[in-house]
Amino acid sequence: MSFGFFQRVAVMLLVGPALAAFGQAEPPAIDAFLAAASANRREAAAAQAEIAAAWRDGYAAMLIDLLDVVQRTRDANPRTFMPPERLAEFLETQTGQALGADVARWREWAWTLPYAPHPKYGEFKGRLYALLDPRFVVFFRAETEPKIRLDEIAWGGVSINGIPPLDHPKHVAAAEATYLEDDNVVFGFYLDGEARAYPKRILAWHELALDRVGERELAIVYCTLCGTVIPFDARAGGRALTFGTSGLLYRSNKLMFDHETASLWSSMTGEPVVGPIVALSLKLQALPVVTTTWLEWRTRHPDTMVLSLETGFQRDYSEGAAYRAYFATDELMFGAALRDGRLPNKAEVFVVRSTAAPGAAQAEPANAPPVAISTRLLGERPVLHTDVGRTHIVVVTSAAGASRAYASGEYRFATTDGGKNLLDDQGRSWLVEEDFLAAEFDANVRLLRLPAHRAFWFGWFAQHPDTVLID
Repeated sequence: MSFGFFQRVAVMLLVGPALAAFGQAEPPAIDAFLAAASANRREAAAAQAEIAAAWRDGYAAMLIDLLDVVQRTRDANPRTFMPPERLAEFLETQTGQALGADVARWREWAWTLPYAPHPKYGEFKGRLYALLDPRFVVFFRAETEPKIRLDEIAWGGVSINGIPPLDHPKHVAAAEATYLEDDNVVFGFYLDGEARAYPKRILAWHELALDRVGERELAIVYCTLCGTVIPFDARAGGRALTFGTSGLLYRSNKLMFDHETASLWSSMTGEPVVGPIVALSLKLQALPVVTTTWLEWRTRHPDTMVLSLETGFQRDYSEGAAYRAYFATDELMFGAALRDGRLPNKAEVFVVRSTAAPGAAQAEPANAPPVAISTRLLGERPVLHTDVGRTHIVVVTSAAGASRAYASGEYRFATTDGGKNLLDDQGRSWLVEEDFLAAEFDANVRLLRLPAHRAFWFGWFAQHPDTVLID
């Protein structure tokens, strides 16, 4: 190693910060960040010197991403990366923080900073994650400005479709689903006169099912980390899209992608957040879904179809096998920038996504805050009235805990028998149907069902901090 090399490093370390303070330093090259954790000491020292010479705290996110990858892959590639502790020391020197190699704490610190990333942060992220799966690079092209902070996107530990989606899986009649016990959890929805049940014990292993009802293509998305199952109509912008699992997370929420444009989509909001179609302001239509028991669902819908165990994959599909340890505690597997302590992280809430029934016009302004109701409260009050903006709604909860939301209009309801019947405050009988509440005293009166579903409180709040909580 020559004297010239050491001289260059010393000059960059001493003079560079002063130049950066006067705004004269160009951003370090992306290659420098990628080399900053190299197992080759000379290469790493030169790269770190280049970064230090033009340092800004906005660059810390890149080193945190790098530290995360180093820690999680170094055992498989010990000759590629330096020990993570050495990279953490450099990060501490540049930021003045003493957080060691704790990636979660580094991320929490970085999220408190104004978002001022390196101008080529997206390219860096794509190239870094390409070390994990070469296909990741396509998600971070720079054609359109992302809707979200890239430093809040984290690798979930798997490759693209590493959690394999179910692609138009086999369904069987209720009588043939002998593998299901009465108390097994299912996610049920009813569309165009057809009832479908997706058992949690199967869907938890796949997190996405591409399916079809009649002529409608669907994407049934299960973010296990956030406790949400949302059936989306897979059409957007006038065409059906084919979705997959990206292997990436945003605020601990699953990011899916479409094969047609390789854009990343929020599985919570149904919107593209990174990629070439972000500027088109597309949004998938969410459909109503209910979380209930197999006994209750098949009793209400004896003609229901349900997922077969013949998925084409070998998994332990027994009840509770998937994510058992995660569901058993209130601890998170990945961080979220926004948290709220009014409820435990994984307390379940019932969220009303929209005041418009599927296919109908939105009743409230687009910026009307969503409403989340604790399922504990719904268990105590099986008929609950509330408002979303100026819209009156009623949530009807069965004895098995299945909640459905309807636009109640001028009607007020008093009691339910825990099944398919509801009485209003005048003692008149209504039928609780999947698409609507039907007045038995007038065949022309129907109150439409609204898109709503369950979620873990932390996961929903992280995406919708303006939520009105009813607990």
